[in-house]
Amino acid sequence: MNPGMVLIWLSLVTAIGAVLSGYMGYRKSNISVGKLSRKLEITCLVLAGSSMLLLMYHLYTINASYSYVFEHSSADLEWYYRLSALWAGQEGSMLLWAVSIMTMLVIVERTHNATLSGTALMQTTRLISLSIVCVFLILLVLKNPFSAYHVLSDGSVGITNWNPFVQMYDVPYGQGMNPLLRNPWMAVHPPTLFLGYAAFTIPFAAAIGNLLTHDKRWEAIATNWMRIAWLFLTLGIGLGGFWAYEVLGWGAWFWSWDPVETSSLIPWITATAYLHAQLRYRHGEYGFVAPLLAVASFILVVFATFVTRSGMWASVHSWQDFTAESGIIALFLSVLILSSTFLLAKRYFEED
Repeated sequence: MNPGMVLIWLSLVTAIGAVLSGYMGYRKSNISVGKLSRKLEITCLVLAGSSMLLLMYHLYTINASYSYVFEHSSADLEWYYRLSALWAGQEGSMLLWAVSIMTMLVIVERTHNATLSGTALMQTTRLISLSIVCVFLILLVLKNPFSAYHVLSDGSVGITNWNPFVQMYDVPYGQGMNPLLRNPWMAVHPPTLFLGYAAFTIPFAAAIGNLLTHDKRWEAIATNWMRIAWLFLTLGIGLGGFWAYEVLGWGAWFWSWDPVETSSLIPWITATAYLHAQLRYRHGEYGFVAPLLAVASFILVVFATFVTRSGMWASVHSWQDFTAESGIIALFLSVLILSSTFLLAKRYFEED
């Protein structure tokens, strides 16, 4: 049996259950349904976190029967490279991102439990964050990090992404990590960047909550997490520059305006602008600009993800050609832009 594959599926089921029960509990003011939603949320975090730890274990022990392990881990890699292989590919990095968002959401709920628990703002922030997690988990179900090799009826070896009960084919070795990634910066640059990306989710969800509920306390949630996102993104971009300088040269520069590199800089700029704008927001100004910048920062992060994973831009960071997963990210990005534009336009005309 393939327990990792099942864990990913159950994570998606519990995440969807948390969203639906949370929405119904809020709409009907049903406390018991609301409690069920929170239990499903924690269950989802435990399941997804367990799947991530299991994948790291397989990468460390080089269980190459899993295609992700075969592609990114090998016996000649040091232990820290094997663990770093978690974020060397799309599936592992998506899993890390999803687990990070859920962990941050739980922290938000615990931190603001005394002041915002049960409010429309917190419920909206929570449901939007969980909905975003659902998108990541859908991508993980479609391209499962626990896809496994197995023997087909004709004797050839294939890969299954859906059947956890097949007898897995024993692959004796892994092909290992891309040589460009075999650098000590690999252990810190990608996870730092992904933690920054994940942290942008909370300000976005809180800003949408403000646009829907007009609760000005959204800034208390958003600002601290925007600071965290800004810090991690700053470190991630800086560490990436050092890595590129060492490995790629780029004419003795740390920056080359690579498409993916540049797309990660743009949300850093909007996040910086938000951190300045929120100082005036507390004095009754920038009632439109502050949520606009919080929303734009997250949308730009999703756009950066699309640039990386769509293969439409030539970059040293790109992973693949345009696939169904790229299409889902494009659809997700479109929904974010359209819905956010509608809410922001509504707020703009309300202020006029």
